[in-house]
Amino acid sequence: MIKTKMPSAYTILFSIIIIMAILTWVIPAGQYEYLTDGGPVAGTYHSVEPNGQTVTDVFLAAFNGLYGAIDVAAFILMVGGYLGVMVKTGAISAAITGITGRLRGREKLMIPILMCVFALGGTTFGMAEETIAFYPLVLPIVIAAGYDAVTAVSVIMLGAGAGVLGSTVNPFATGIASGFAGISLGEGIILRLGILLASLAVTIWYVMRYAEKTKANPGLSLVADMAEKHREHFLTLQGEEVKLTGKRKTSLVIFALTFIIMIYSVIPFEDIGITFLPTLGWWFPELSALFFVSAVAAGLVYRLNQYEIIDGFLEGAKDLLGVAFIIGISRGITVIMNSGHITDTILSWGESLLTGTGSVVFTLLSYAVFLPLSFLIPSTSGLATLSMPIMAPLSDFSGMGRDIVITAFQSACGLVNLITPTSAVVMGGLAIGKIPYDRWLKFVWKLLIILFAISAAFLILGSLL
Repeated sequence: MIKTKMPSAYTILFSIIIIMAILTWVIPAGQYEYLTDGGPVAGTYHSVEPNGQTVTDVFLAAFNGLYGAIDVAAFILMVGGYLGVMVKTGAISAAITGITGRLRGREKLMIPILMCVFALGGTTFGMAEETIAFYPLVLPIVIAAGYDAVTAVSVIMLGAGAGVLGSTVNPFATGIASGFAGISLGEGIILRLGILLASLAVTIWYVMRYAEKTKANPGLSLVADMAEKHREHFLTLQGEEVKLTGKRKTSLVIFALTFIIMIYSVIPFEDIGITFLPTLGWWFPELSALFFVSAVAAGLVYRLNQYEIIDGFLEGAKDLLGVAFIIGISRGITVIMNSGHITDTILSWGESLLTGTGSVVFTLLSYAVFLPLSFLIPSTSGLATLSMPIMAPLSDFSGMGRDIVITAFQSACGLVNLITPTSAVVMGGLAIGKIPYDRWLKFVWKLLIILFAISAAFLILGSLL
């Protein structure tokens, strides 16, 4: 039997470039008149001279896309570099180790506390791949306390996942989407905070309910037949203890301040009626500089020499180089569509469909569209770059703020990425926890329905306000 694999995000996106190039020879060319803020003016669509895209245009599209999104790509590399320096200091690992150490014997409290910590990472810097390093630390402690491997994996995967679903300033999802939608990262942050708190509270309750039930009656565990093998394996699997020294505590303070400054700098206080706080209006160049300065500061505080800081920074940036390339390829799709004058034609079709539907219907339709797209394109940055040039202007026709579309996008991505088999985070975490994929689905499907309902309810509320 020949095994087939899901095409990579690069393959899918480049294939879409080719398809869109072909469609520029089929779809009628047209344009809207635009306002100064970039929004299309309803009813102004008109036909223009067609400009079918060639093979040369296809190969140039990704590069032209990257040039057009270089500020976003540079920002992503700066965030990666900063996280690389933080990994070099060991501050984040030491903080998690310190929490688990202090809670030995009180493991019931460890579940909500650790889930909140991982959720904080998810909502601020999109903590996902970084969680893989914590499984060898958390699994032995949770299993030794009488819980099963599903509980241990849930603490990490669902904790961080709830944070990503309720991303407030996650640069890899909300940040990129806001950039391509042409609005501030701070717009819609209150609604996203509501989704975060509600989703996290329900997720913690769901995990603790299962944990207590299976601890009291191990036979109810979804991996009851694997319990002995898990105990034999994980109780000998101890991660290296990393101590929370004074230098690491200072690095964590810098880490926290960086995200506090980031959040403050992107909130448009004047637009929401807060006049006593100055609006900084920072965007990708300023935020890139913030993360670069913070990386150097964290390295110097930990007394890393110049070569260690550079090595850590380059290692972190290298880990996100693929994200930068995905942004370029995704943006290349928009380049092809704009050059072929079919973007506005598709917007015109959308305007016709949306006329009279209202903001609530469009909000739910957006959410429904993003769910399958998230399966197809598991890269949140790639999907944001691909979809926002179309979905954000469409929201203008329904009278809805673009921030609602961004919230629908990130909520859908966060939900799907809790189970998608194309995610290295999901499959990697399950592999380390030795949990079969079908049993994970059996455990999490009810939670997904609840989280879907929570996100939809908040999106409807946001569209009505």
